[in-house]
Amino acid sequence: MTDLELEQEEKEVANRYKALLRSMKDRVDKEDKELILKAFNLAKDAHADVRRKSGEPYILHPIEVASIVAREIGLGPTSVAAALIHDVVEDSDYTLEDIDRLFGEEIARIIDGLTKISGIFDQDISLQAENFRKMLLTLSDDIRVILIKLADRLHNMRTMESMPTHKQVKIASETLYLYAPLAHRIGLYNIKTELEDLSLKYTEPEVYRDIVLNIKSSEAGEAKYLSQFASVLKKDLKKAGLDFTIKQRAKSIYSIRKKMLKQGVSFNQVYDRFAIRIILDTPEEREKSECWRAYSIVTDSYRPNPERLRDWISSPKANGYESLHTTVMGSDGQWVEVQIRSARMDEIAEKGYAAHWKYKEDTSGVNKLDNWIERIREMLENNDGTALEFVDEFKTTLFADEIYVFTPKGELKILPVNSTPLDFSFNIHTDIGLKTLGAKVNGRLVPLSSRLRSGDQIEIITSLKQNPKEDWLNFVVTSKAKANIKSFLKSEHKVIALDGKEVLKRKLNYIKVKPTENLINEMVKYFGLKNTNELHYKVGMKVIDNGQIKEFMRDQSQGFYSYLKNRILGKSKKTEKSAVSPKKQGEKKERKTLVFGNNEASLDYKLAKCCNPISGDDVFGFTTTHEGIKVHRKTCPNSIYLQGNMAQRVLNAKWINTEKSEFSSVLVIRGIDTVGLVNEVTQILSNDLNVNIRSMNIAGDEGIFEGLITVVVYDKLHLSKVIEELKQIEGVTSVERRFAE
Repeated sequence: MTDLELEQEEKEVANRYKALLRSMKDRVDKEDKELILKAFNLAKDAHADVRRKSGEPYILHPIEVASIVAREIGLGPTSVAAALIHDVVEDSDYTLEDIDRLFGEEIARIIDGLTKISGIFDQDISLQAENFRKMLLTLSDDIRVILIKLADRLHNMRTMESMPTHKQVKIASETLYLYAPLAHRIGLYNIKTELEDLSLKYTEPEVYRDIVLNIKSSEAGEAKYLSQFASVLKKDLKKAGLDFTIKQRAKSIYSIRKKMLKQGVSFNQVYDRFAIRIILDTPEEREKSECWRAYSIVTDSYRPNPERLRDWISSPKANGYESLHTTVMGSDGQWVEVQIRSARMDEIAEKGYAAHWKYKEDTSGVNKLDNWIERIREMLENNDGTALEFVDEFKTTLFADEIYVFTPKGELKILPVNSTPLDFSFNIHTDIGLKTLGAKVNGRLVPLSSRLRSGDQIEIITSLKQNPKEDWLNFVVTSKAKANIKSFLKSEHKVIALDGKEVLKRKLNYIKVKPTENLINEMVKYFGLKNTNELHYKVGMKVIDNGQIKEFMRDQSQGFYSYLKNRILGKSKKTEKSAVSPKKQGEKKERKTLVFGNNEASLDYKLAKCCNPISGDDVFGFTTTHEGIKVHRKTCPNSIYLQGNMAQRVLNAKWINTEKSEFSSVLVIRGIDTVGLVNEVTQILSNDLNVNIRSMNIAGDEGIFEGLITVVVYDKLHLSKVIEELKQIEGVTSVERRFAE
């Protein structure tokens, strides 16, 4: 680089640092500025001559991370200093002891939490998942670790253009799977939204581009409409003497995409793409009453949708979010979402957990987050599975939407969506959960597997004779319930296995057989069990009885294992022969339609049942542990999880032109029930399009019909033609492809 270019870079670094300080001018004194300057100088020294993939000096990254921490999250000088040196220990010769000596124990602890974990893990465990679990271990000590980590991830997402495509997809998938939900749970709504939008930009670039173009083309008209809509409210709110600000808010790109997929609609059919936010400047003691006054004014001016009222003022979310949401009909029949909140609530909604500390008297949000952190601590202590199992559990339990339910005395409990009475009973107390016999929901006896809904009042019936059953694990969703049930079953399993060991010993002695180690191992193989412990458990449970033990001894004496060996070998030969059967040949022909990796290798694969890909779909291969390569659509519900957590097992896949193969595809058809409709559908499919119908199930009710048709097609183009032809039938309102059976 030339001297002039280096000078310009130095100037840019200095300008960014000054902008960081300006963003904190109301929150720092002389001592704070010295701390931040000291951290900046150390970072500059540690990252000297290091450049990012984009070619810019590395020091700009920690400055921008610190700026996000200061401006967008609202943390103080200690966090900003830690953000400036967050990569120093990992990327330079500075040690944690150096940080402790130079900056003290508090910042050293934060840096320790932020330093990336290195080491060798099991090949089947994603390193990212393991790092995520270890990162959460620090959360119970200092939540600033998570907040700075989120700022680091946000800046990385903002500057990914220069990275290779496969790395962009991996990082974006991880972000969508782990970091965006984490930001949402901590209450950082704006950061969560931006992480989701940027993730979509790299995981589905064409979809992202289309939505952005649609937003831009409709922006002017929607802004004009919202201004007219808001002007009516401004007039009425001023008349009521309320001090307020009105902001216009567009629905995020990711949220629009999510709604389009969920409802099977186009961009123009997403009716709540825009919203307005009424922010009231009012003392805290009058917040609730004035928010409801504003709500009354809004619903006097515009007709509300009663099903879309959300009251998070009376019952704030677990991340401390408070607001009133309603959806009302505008003057020309367009739905508009209206959010009503106080200035304090708005700041907490924007900056989440960090904003609570500004309002010391407001402990509700802090307490809720403390409870959430306590639940994380419980999960970490009780988890004995792999990192990926932990992350799955973490998402299911702690990232899920919530329901609000009540005890018989009216105490409010917050549980994840899809919780059952068993989750509720374990939430009350472990001993109550373990002894749960039944449950009454709203005074009515219900199965323990019933799904609870917001507003339910639950009464748990217990019995001292009751113990957890293995099938309980099939319908509990909270980690506390799962951990306690597993713990009980494990200890019970151990006791039964010990009893079974003694019982087996007695039974063998009775028939004059010595229970040697070799004999016991032979029994394990004979009964197809995992280990001796499993054998003892089955004997203890009387699953393996006297008759089966005698049969084993009889087979032993007749040379059972040589017979079994011949049988297995015979089966293998039979399988080899069947490999050339017509059915297998057909499968072989189908496999030639896909190639994998940069070398376009032809490999064996299976089509994933979760999304039923067909020729022409954008797909990728995933190497499973036991079933070889499974092919998924890129928009498969599982794709983000697979690409985000196990990217090393993902293969690029591409369709190539070969002989036509046949694929089954399920279509959902809906419309107005008319005489002869089924006949017309079969006529078009069988006669006009010459398409084979595997199955058809159409049912009508009160003049409306819905049905499932399984058809055999050659590729995506062929399927599109089938769908378009069916849509032309009079009375048919929609035909959609269903991606999972």
